[in-house]
Amino acid sequence: MKFGILKERKSPPDRRVVFSPDELLRLKQLYKDATIKVESSEIRIFTDEQYKELGIDIADDINDCDVLFGVKEVPADSLIADKSYFFFSHTIKKQPYNRELLQTILEKNIDLYDHETIVNENNRRLIGFGRYAGIVGAYNTIRGFGLKFGLFKLAKAETLSGKEELINHLKRLVLPPLKFVITGSGKVGGGIKEILDAMKIKEVSIENYLSKNYAQPVYTQIEVLDYNKRIDGKVIDCKDFYKNPTEYVSDFERFAKVSDIVITGHFHGNNAPDILTKEMLQSKDCKIKVVGDVSCDIDGPIACTLRSSTIAEPFYGYLPSEHKEVDVFHPAAIVVMAVDNLPCELPKDASEGFGTMFMEHVIPAFFNGDKDGILARAKMTEKGKLTARFSYLQDFVDGK
Repeated sequence: MKFGILKERKSPPDRRVVFSPDELLRLKQLYKDATIKVESSEIRIFTDEQYKELGIDIADDINDCDVLFGVKEVPADSLIADKSYFFFSHTIKKQPYNRELLQTILEKNIDLYDHETIVNENNRRLIGFGRYAGIVGAYNTIRGFGLKFGLFKLAKAETLSGKEELINHLKRLVLPPLKFVITGSGKVGGGIKEILDAMKIKEVSIENYLSKNYAQPVYTQIEVLDYNKRIDGKVIDCKDFYKNPTEYVSDFERFAKVSDIVITGHFHGNNAPDILTKEMLQSKDCKIKVVGDVSCDIDGPIACTLRSSTIAEPFYGYLPSEHKEVDVFHPAAIVVMAVDNLPCELPKDASEGFGTMFMEHVIPAFFNGDKDGILARAKMTEKGKLTARFSYLQDFVDGK
């Protein structure tokens, strides 16, 4: 089996990589039949020399590799026909801006495995950068609060050496008695929680969060049935919500009335109700000052996320009364942090964490006959056609 590590070509540049040099060395040691080439890159967080020092081949041409691993979308004109590719294609929600990419993948008889589609038998994602999105998202959100209210100035995350330095900066802060609410408890929510816990911010129950005042900063972490309720008032379970999302409406208003800072780590399905609506933000009872929308669905469940922001300019202001973007220092503006590539700010930590997960969950499948069905479930396209699991994308491919 011949594996190739792709150079990232998407703009703005992404310094992450699927495997660090140490992880590729481990791969070679564990699987003697594996051959590995790394496409030369001048932007990758690990230099070509770091790979070479461990005996890993660096090449300008990796056309002879069978399976190609990347992080972000591969530009359509760079795709090599008749290969297997792993990368984030951003097509599984029928994202219109990547329709042409999926069409080209099919035209070139490429077998596509999206990192988002690598799941276990219970459909839970096995790999991703979510933890690091949560870590950086929480840091940026707190940084935005400090800037908006002139209380402190934190360095940009991308200027720091890694997670530990980031946490050390946060630990020095003395925060007022803020209330933080985190949506979601997956990898992203876990990353957000990791930061608040490291800062010794106290976690409280939902009931206490909604009803009590505190002399110190506190947070609560909520899941789908905490911020959604059935229209008919019945209380069932999460499975019912995922099966019948149109039977639900948002119940987030009770959090909007008491929260200073919202940090999102949820997954939002196509038919699920909006979470934080314009009406909630416009209410005179709304206390929200900063929204760190780590999930970052544009014009989606978080009404103030009008657009994604950038690592260079991570914050913008949202004026609830007019539902429009304004200067972040406008006195009536809610601060919005909606960077859609947060793990890029910790490229070394994120790459090392991702590679460890990939080695554990995916690489063995190439050498054990895919006994657990990891590759079979993840495969989106095969021999110019969508696989059965992803046949729902056919109308998207056809432009309907």
